[in-house]
Amino acid sequence: MDKLKKFELMEKIVRELDDLKRSQQAVLEKIGKIEVDNIELGDSRLEKILPDIYQRTAENSDAITELLGTFSETTEDFGNKNNVDQLRQQQEMDGNRNG
Repeated sequence: MDKLKKFELMEKIVRELDDLKRSQQAVLEKIGKIEVDNIELGDSRLEKILPDIYQRTAENSDAITELLGTFSETTEDFGNKNNVDQLRQQQEMDGNRNG
């Protein structure tokens, strides 16, 4: 895999991790809303299980956030080290010549 393709795949993974992070945040919000609704309802099963689900989801969300941060840095470092901007410009110039 050439360096530009590798960098583009890394950028795609960063976007997917960011989307995953937002999805986890949405799940945490929904669990919180269910817990609030259950205050009025008083279902003991929901009262018992939801906090555990929330905790595990929060731990996963923290892990995803950490992974996103480190992988974003890795991607940026790779791009800088391999001068990806110049590779993209060269690819565009080559494409214009061949097009």
